[in-house]
Amino acid sequence: MEMFDHLALGLSVAGQPINLGYCFAGVLLGTAIGVLPGLGPLATIAMLLPLTFGLDPTTSLIMLAGVYYGSQYGGSTTAILINLPGEAASSVTTIDGYQMARRGKAGSALAAAALGSFFAGSMATLLIAFVAIPLTTVALSFGAAEYFALLTLGLVSSIALASGSVLKAIGMVTLGLLLGLTGSDIYTGAERFTFGMPEMFDGLDLVAIAVGTFGIVEMFRNFEATDESQGTISEVGSIWPSLSDFKRIIPPSIRGTAIGSVLGVLPGGGAMLSSFVAYNLEKRVSSNAAEFGKGAIEGVAAPESANNAGAQTSFIPMLALGVPSNAVMALMIGAMIMQGIESGPNVINNKPDLFWGLIMSMWIGNAMLVILNLPLIGVWVSLLRVPYHVLFPAILVFCCIGVYSVNNATFGVYQIIISGLLGYALSKLDCEIPPFILGFILGPMLEEHFRRALILADGDLSVFITRPISAVLLVLAVTLLVSMSLPMIAERRNRVFVEES
Repeated sequence: MEMFDHLALGLSVAGQPINLGYCFAGVLLGTAIGVLPGLGPLATIAMLLPLTFGLDPTTSLIMLAGVYYGSQYGGSTTAILINLPGEAASSVTTIDGYQMARRGKAGSALAAAALGSFFAGSMATLLIAFVAIPLTTVALSFGAAEYFALLTLGLVSSIALASGSVLKAIGMVTLGLLLGLTGSDIYTGAERFTFGMPEMFDGLDLVAIAVGTFGIVEMFRNFEATDESQGTISEVGSIWPSLSDFKRIIPPSIRGTAIGSVLGVLPGGGAMLSSFVAYNLEKRVSSNAAEFGKGAIEGVAAPESANNAGAQTSFIPMLALGVPSNAVMALMIGAMIMQGIESGPNVINNKPDLFWGLIMSMWIGNAMLVILNLPLIGVWVSLLRVPYHVLFPAILVFCCIGVYSVNNATFGVYQIIISGLLGYALSKLDCEIPPFILGFILGPMLEEHFRRALILADGDLSVFITRPISAVLLVLAVTLLVSMSLPMIAERRNRVFVEES
């Protein structure tokens, strides 16, 4: 009965007109950026952060969450219609989705993606509601040493699951940690890496850094790309699947939901990994395996269900433990910090309206997305014809205005420019940005828990290995780090990322 009370509270919060409005705005924008190839949820959420500063914390998180899972829906549209994934997690959908479109079944493919995503989103939301409280109860027994170990494991996991060089991923996390520690020491007030500049006494601005490293870099990349990448748009036809197609959608949607729900919780897992695993499994177990690669509807339903379930359950570690499972969740934690909310297990007790309101808004948002994706497909097709060079200058101006408005200072705009140039240079060196932003956000938290644990233990470093949970988590982190250096594991890891790319 207690669960129903929680869900009723969440429904009352998510059902408020302002929250419904921002939820709709979030999923609408998320669908749009999912449809537009090149502008993913990470860059968009980074750009939106300054605009949410003046909103109620619950409202702002509902909108940002809508952008994230909305983009998973929208990404399938371009994957199916023009063989170009609007979002990385939809890459695998191009294989069979586009083949269906070439055979005149684009409408059925779009319906399979939308219905599978809705089912997955609804089930994953229920899963979040049921596992969040037990996880939170466990997390509340954690002390500073356990949190330090958990954050360390999270950072190591982000290195393990970053594609490309492990050394470069370690370097990016370290760079993020160092820049995250810029400003005044939390205990002594001593200046660190400020170069005597008063503007840096409070540290670097998360919003400006995120906009620069994700938003600006994404724009540079798209300016480099040619319009030739926008292929011919297939005719949609009827959007309603036949009865036989509908029967073929159900089993892969269930399997994809289960895979996405599990992998979404893992650090670095999320939507992209889920969609590839679900597709490979479906190709092996489906009775229509021979059709895969030629337009099998199962090849659309399974990955689309998985990536949406993965996107939803990636909220579990962020909400229950305060530890982000991917860069998008790191930005969500950044949004909470901006609003003065300490992320972690205390949120469910101190801010139950925010916690349950956010969860219930996900279910409402998923229902909105089914309505948006099918009847408005013509609008999304028209959006595909808008040239990039028209969109991005306007987006850049709004980003700068948004960052400036947070502190009414031009220093934030300078940070956007510098971090954008730095991010672009790093991307040219094949250095991934997500490990950097995870290090930047988690750095201050890691330092705080490390020093607090030492203060409570009178400076005894053995506190991290004498407490069982902390010791186990640190052993896991070290084992993971060492295993990545083994030639067999490294070779297998490289092969997996090459296949995914």
